[in-house]
Amino acid sequence: MSESSSSEGTGQRDDEPLISHHAAVVFLLAAVVGLLAGGLARAAGQPWPTAVAAGLAAAGVAVPAGHRLIGS
Repeated sequence: MSESSSSEGTGQRDDEPLISHHAAVVFLLAAVVGLLAGGLARAAGQPWPTAVAAGLAAAGVAVPAGHRLIGS
């Protein structure tokens, strides 16, 4: 199958990015915030499951906050 025929079925062109730069920065910010929150919770003596839950919660809150702060 040629490259042109494989992109016809998906509806996307080959030169378009998978996600926008804005979305990539927002998700990177959320990952950093989540890792920091989880690491700080673990360093404070919390068990691993609690630290992971704190990191996931912080990352979840950071996505809409980052989207508003960075803008589109």
